[in-house]
Amino acid sequence: MTYFTRDRIGLFAGGALALGISAGAYLTMNRPADAATIGQEAPAFEEIDSRGERLRLSDFAGKTVVLEWTNDSCPFVKKHYSSGNMQKTQAAARQDGVVWISVVSSRVGAQGYISGAQAERLTADRSAHPAHVILDADGSMGRAYGAKTTPHMFVILPDGKLAYQGAIDSIASSDIADVPKAMNYVLAAVSAIKAGKAPDPALTRSYG
Repeated sequence: MTYFTRDRIGLFAGGALALGISAGAYLTMNRPADAATIGQEAPAFEEIDSRGERLRLSDFAGKTVVLEWTNDSCPFVKKHYSSGNMQKTQAAARQDGVVWISVVSSRVGAQGYISGAQAERLTADRSAHPAHVILDADGSMGRAYGAKTTPHMFVILPDGKLAYQGAIDSIASSDIADVPKAMNYVLAAVSAIKAGKAPDPALTRSYG
C-alpha cells in the first residue's frame, strides 16, 4: 500500500516536487539510518513552537510524550479533526498526564506551511488540545524521526525511549464514518504505558 498518492501528501512533498522527484523518493534519500526505532532513545530535538518558545525533548523527561505530525490540508488529518477524533484523543492523553506536541514539517512556501500566528489560530479554531505546536520548517525533526506522512504518530516513554510509531488508528481511510470503527492505537499505547506495560507491537498499522 502506498501513502504518497496525490490525496495523501508526504511531509516534504513541497520540497520534493520542487526538485522534480517524488515525495517517496525524497523521504527515502533523506531518512537517516538511525531514525527513531521502537525501544531505543527517541531522537533529541531543539525546536521553536508557535508561541516562540524553545523546546527540547529533555524538557519533558519523566513524562510520556506524543508527537503528532500534522498538515491541515491533508484529507486524512481533516478526517480526524473534523470528526473531533484528534481533539478527543489529545484531551484523553492529556488527562493521563501526557505532553502532546503537534509538529508541522512543511517548509516555507510549501503546501501545509503555517506561521506561528496561523498555528495558534488553527489550534483555537478547531478546539485542539496540544501542549505545543512545533514549526519544523527545515524538516530536520521530521527526518530525525523518519516521519513519513500525516498524521504520523510517535509515543515516547518517560525514560526517553520510543514506545510506538505509526498510524493513529487501525483504518487507513479519509472517510469520517470509519472513525468509530477503528481502534485508536495512540490511546492504546498511552493506556499500556500508564499500566506499566509496553504497547502491544501487534496493534500497529505502520507507515512503512
